[in-house]
Amino acid sequence: MSLEPATRARIQSLIDANDVLLFMKGNREAPQCGFSATVIGLLDQLVPDYATFDILSDPEIREGVKEFSSWPTIPQLYVKGEFLGGCDIVEETFASGELHERLGVERGDVTTADIRITKAAAEQLRLASADAPPGHALHLGVDARFQSRLYLGPAQDGGLEIESEGIVLRLDSLTAGRAQGAVIDLVKARGGAAFRVQLPAAPNAVQSLVVKDLKALLDSGTAFELFDVRTPDERATAHIEGSVLMDPEQARRIEDLPRDTMLVFHCHHGGRSQAAAEHFAAMGFVNVHNVAGGIDAWSLEVDPAIPRY
Repeated sequence: MSLEPATRARIQSLIDANDVLLFMKGNREAPQCGFSATVIGLLDQLVPDYATFDILSDPEIREGVKEFSSWPTIPQLYVKGEFLGGCDIVEETFASGELHERLGVERGDVTTADIRITKAAAEQLRLASADAPPGHALHLGVDARFQSRLYLGPAQDGGLEIESEGIVLRLDSLTAGRAQGAVIDLVKARGGAAFRVQLPAAPNAVQSLVVKDLKALLDSGTAFELFDVRTPDERATAHIEGSVLMDPEQARRIEDLPRDTMLVFHCHHGGRSQAAAEHFAAMGFVNVHNVAGGIDAWSLEVDPAIPRY
């Protein structure tokens, strides 16, 4: 089966537009097959941001990318325009360190980490570990987006062991570098208690901005950038005066701005804009805000003339 020129051009355009691109089943947040989930898990450890394309959403790309790369299975990873391979090869290059090199990530030689577990957390961790199967250990993982994961899993060779309050944690060197100064605590949560991992090394947190404060900023003439991360159709229905629709050109423009530029993001209710704000905070921007409640809250609390949808 020959690849249609239009489909080939679409695939090439996707590859050219993204330094790291994974053709997969599902997306980063919800992989739809085990192999795609495996590659996502490895990439998440190394880089905070990369692109994915859900081949289940597009039959032409689903079949065409196999012809394009001369590779019969999905997922498929491209790095800086070059086809790296499928799941097995990604796993092999991760283990060897080649994937780190391709992505410009130092493997690191961190041999220890300053991690503190509070007494309350340690007590609960002992209880949780008591019923662990033989050969299992407590692990801490911190990915490239500084999202932490505390879990019981098989104790594998290699990595670091850190002890605090009599609790032994296993972690890899990448996590050790990101977890310097971390505190693991027990906090109240809906329905009981939950572990909280505080990471001082994490990028600057996104600040929440209520709509009345956004209105005051706009009225004051304060210099800041306001981005609308909704779709063009949504923006045509309703928009906040002074905002700019986020698109690839705007994203590139933001990357060139000084890192202390005040960035404000909004969407319909605040979910999509939070993700966008976290993306740019991870790039080193130190004054990043998400509009709580989005344009819906703006309609309710600031300007009723703005249509709700």
